[in-house]
Amino acid sequence: MSKRKDNKKPVLAICYDFDKTLSPTDMQAQGYIQKVYESVDDFWKKSNELALDNDMDENLAYMFMMKKYAEGRVLFTRKTLEEYGSQVALFNGVEDWFERINEYGKESGVEIEHYIISSGLKEMIEGTAIAGYFKKIYASSFYYNENDVAEWPAQAVNYTNKTQFLFRIEKGTLDINDKSVNDYFSPSKIRVPFRNMIYIGDSDTDIPCMKLVNSFGGHSIGVYNPKTKDKTKVFKMLKDNRIKYFVAADYSEDGELDQLVKRIINKTSENEVLEQLHYSCENESDYYYKSLSEDDEQKNDLINELDESRFFETTHSLIKKLKKYQTWDKKQIEKLLNIAINNHPVRYIINDDDVYAFYTEILNQSTNQSLNKKVKKLMK
Repeated sequence: MSKRKDNKKPVLAICYDFDKTLSPTDMQAQGYIQKVYESVDDFWKKSNELALDNDMDENLAYMFMMKKYAEGRVLFTRKTLEEYGSQVALFNGVEDWFERINEYGKESGVEIEHYIISSGLKEMIEGTAIAGYFKKIYASSFYYNENDVAEWPAQAVNYTNKTQFLFRIEKGTLDINDKSVNDYFSPSKIRVPFRNMIYIGDSDTDIPCMKLVNSFGGHSIGVYNPKTKDKTKVFKMLKDNRIKYFVAADYSEDGELDQLVKRIINKTSENEVLEQLHYSCENESDYYYKSLSEDDEQKNDLINELDESRFFETTHSLIKKLKKYQTWDKKQIEKLLNIAINNHPVRYIINDDDVYAFYTEILNQSTNQSLNKKVKKLMK
């Protein structure tokens, strides 16, 4: 496998929705809602009506409902939510997925980072067995008082504002209040370019993130429940160019998803060698132009045009422009002399008055005796 010259591993960020992506159903409906409300379906129905009737964000509505109906039933604390999070079921293979993919990335020369971008509750996700594998969990969350009791929403993550977190991951500005996410970063300074992102999700709420990742050369993957095998959502997302691939939400070793992500890791490893070569060329070119004066840049452009000239008329026109400059550096002089020797139109008309006069002046400034001798031989 190819190695990068700077020995710095490329980073591949795998971003996950949570509900119905890593877990078969909504995290709140795996114990918590059943504890505080009579019916899961009625809870979501009433929550959605609350949002609709009050021009309210749907996530703020469900968070309000969770807190309201906890009164007299459960102590609504961070610890309580983490305990309910520990009961959340995960799709097959999820628990050993992260170590397995990290190890494959290590063997392939790619650093893997995992992120959650979810409208679910951060505290419940933090209570799951897999919480420690994520570099950052972006999800809705509460503000807690000194007694650890939830008092107010701290973050509400919905499908439209999910995309901001992709830009934070891209630039490495992971703190939710870090305003430098709006700063300009040159392409070579981007920590995780979108081409090195995988977004895994299951539904319409993931579409803005999927589209963003897809549009900038990344990899969006739609997943469906392997038990129901209902692919209608992923078919629609693929038809609308929101995703590149769809597979069952089965994270088992050697499963379709496992093989797909490993292939993306392989591609990332090889592609980043080319990307770094591109940036190296770009940096060298930038350094070259910064070291030039405006006159030298114009001179070099004219010399290159003369080297490419294939017509007498064009050659005379370029010589006229070149004659406006009085001094030349050593490299420019040697290149002009080599053009006289090797470029057919220049050789053919070197004794025309304008070309002869120009090259006479160039010879007067040249210290390369070998080239001088060859050009003088052409000038009768």
